[in-house]
Amino acid sequence: MTQLGKYLVRFAALAITAALLAGCGSRPVTGALEPNTVAAEGASVENLLVVTTRSRSDVPGTLFSGERANQRDFAEIAISIPPNHASGQIEWPDSMPGDPARHMVTRKASYLNGDNGFRAAVRRELAARQPKDRQVFLFIHGYNTLFAEGVYRFAQVMHDSDAPGVPVLFTWASRGDLTDYVYDLNSAAVARDELEQTLEDLANSGAREVNVLAHSMGTWLMMETLRQMPPERRKKLSQKLKRIVLAAPDIDVDVFKDQMRRIGRLDPPIILLLSKDDRALNVSSIIAGGKDRVGRYGDDAELAALGAVVIDLTNLEGPDSARHSKFAAFASIAPRLTEVLQKDKLTVSGNDAAGSLGAAGKDLGSFVSSTVQVAVTLPVTLVTAPILLVTGGR
Repeated sequence: MTQLGKYLVRFAALAITAALLAGCGSRPVTGALEPNTVAAEGASVENLLVVTTRSRSDVPGTLFSGERANQRDFAEIAISIPPNHASGQIEWPDSMPGDPARHMVTRKASYLNGDNGFRAAVRRELAARQPKDRQVFLFIHGYNTLFAEGVYRFAQVMHDSDAPGVPVLFTWASRGDLTDYVYDLNSAAVARDELEQTLEDLANSGAREVNVLAHSMGTWLMMETLRQMPPERRKKLSQKLKRIVLAAPDIDVDVFKDQMRRIGRLDPPIILLLSKDDRALNVSSIIAGGKDRVGRYGDDAELAALGAVVIDLTNLEGPDSARHSKFAAFASIAPRLTEVLQKDKLTVSGNDAAGSLGAAGKDLGSFVSSTVQVAVTLPVTLVTAPILLVTGGR
């Protein structure tokens, strides 16, 4: 194929992705963080701490743009979840500042005063929790994500999972534009040192443990950050870093294998959330010269042999037509898997699995036990989702 032909194929791939994601077009580009002080009966509030490598925005209700800053910046944001919230969904306002009875809206949004202000805020939030809940849940978003979009998505995940601990969003400088794939990838690359410093800050915060959920291109950022760490620093960090979940990893399979060889097997192992029908990653593969992406790779056993736990979400309904954000729907299932996954060498299948979940816990930190091979059937937003887990030898 000629260079022009390859360009046209990749351009067409971007156009297809744009059509697939058109249903997500209701996200506001600016103004989504304009505070709404009206209270709504039955609404709940998620309080988030934010670390970012984005530049500040002068646009009201926006806080940060998609351009890169020279250093980390910080914020504290509270998002209200409406009483009619549907699991896995973001109820965007029709217009700002929205109706808290029907929409997710911002209750407050303000900057924090530098590194020390952020570290103090983390310690404050930890101290306000019971000792068993003094942990941190760090979320790293993916490609094509506006600042407010990352905030709202993380608030939805925290609400649906009911995960304990202090929620911290690490948001790098994505422009939130489908045509800026290379810019976003470079933005993720230049954020590695800042993510490493954030992980160290959280590990030294007094938290019992730190758990990480990364999505799409954010998984590449997380893996590259671990890869670049000197072994002794990585070993020290792993004492607090109890769980790493990579959702829909937008990583070349060969790159991932190299990362895993350099990082080595972690204990507990990395968890991969994959979906073989992920249309966005199919496009990413075309853009990357036809190389398979981890998030839709067909050989679960090969990935598991690298030392990862593989969770196949192919049959799970997600919130977008691109089938790239199934982790958002999975958030409501994850707490109920805990009791099953804590049992070593457990084998459950079919209806027996559903019956075993009655008293499942909510601790993301004990998400997967050491050696598990289990197929579980769970109801997720009016559908039945078969979820296959495969683990390699330890």
